[in-house]
Amino acid sequence: MTKLNLGLADLNLLRVFLAIWDLRSLTAAGDRLELTQPAVSHALRRLRTLFDDPLFVRTPTGMVPTDAAHRLYPPLAQALSIINEAVQELAKFDPATARRTFRISMSDMSEFFFLPPLLALLERDARGIRIEVANVPVESVSAAMRAGEIDLALGYVPGLDMGCVSQTLFVDEHVCVVRANHPLGRSRPTREDLAALRYVYASTNATGHRMVEQWLDELNLKRDVVVRLPHFVVAPEIVMNTDLAVIFPRSIAQRFNRGKAFRILPLPFALPPIEIQIHSHTQFANDPGVVWLRETISGMFRRPE
Repeated sequence: MTKLNLGLADLNLLRVFLAIWDLRSLTAAGDRLELTQPAVSHALRRLRTLFDDPLFVRTPTGMVPTDAAHRLYPPLAQALSIINEAVQELAKFDPATARRTFRISMSDMSEFFFLPPLLALLERDARGIRIEVANVPVESVSAAMRAGEIDLALGYVPGLDMGCVSQTLFVDEHVCVVRANHPLGRSRPTREDLAALRYVYASTNATGHRMVEQWLDELNLKRDVVVRLPHFVVAPEIVMNTDLAVIFPRSIAQRFNRGKAFRILPLPFALPPIEIQIHSHTQFANDPGVVWLRETISGMFRRPE
C-alpha cells in the first residue's frame, strides 16, 4: 500500500466496508445502511483509493475480500466498536421522554406472544418508543445485530456467534391442541391416539416450530393432514370448529386458550425443548436504550427456573 490519505477517511466508510464484508454484496450492504447502490459503489471507490487496493473483487458468488481486506477487517471492526462504546457511554435514556425506534428480529409466533403485552407497557410508560419488527434469517442475525441493523432478537435463534449475549426467558415445548369438546377421551393421548387424529398444519417462520416436522418424521409418526396453511393465526379457529388437531408450542397454545375453548394435550414422546431467549450484541452492551428494552422484556417474560 502507498501512504494513506487520512483526509479521505470517515466513519461512513468504515460502516460500508464492514457491511460489504458481512454481506458480500453491494446491494445488500446498501439495504442494510439505507444507501443506494451508487452511493455504496462510490464509498467503495473511496476505500480503494484510501487503501490503494481493490479490497473486494466481484465473483459469481459475490464480493470476495482481498488479502488486504482480511488484514484490515479486525482493526476496523474494533475501531467501530470503540466508537460505538464511547457514544453509548455518554448517551442518556429516559423511557418516559425518549423518542426512539427499536428494531427487533422475531418470528410471527414470537410477535403473537411478545408484542401485545410489550406494546401495552410501552403505551402506558414509554409512549415515544416505537417498535419495528424485522424477520431476519437465523443465519444473518449475528451480523445484523453487530452492525446495528437490529437491536435485539427474540425467540429460538441457534448458532449465534461469540459476540452475541443470550438470556433464556423460558423453555417451551410442543403440545397437541383440540377443541374443548373433542371426542378424544384421554387427557394424555398415546401415539396411536395421535396417529388416529386428523390435523391442521400451520406454517410459520419460527425456527423451532419448523423443526417439528423433521422430529416427527424421525419418530415415524404419520399424520393425516387435512389442510396446510401458509400462516398459523387461523389454525385455532379451524380447530375450535372441527375435530381437527394442531401441534403448537405450549406458550402459543396457552395464549390462544385464555377463553378455555381448547384442550391442551401433552405429547406421548419427548421432542427437543425450545429455548426461548432474548439476544443482543456486545457491540451495543453500553447502549442505555438497548439495555433498558432488554431488561424490560426480561422482566416481563422471564420465568423462574
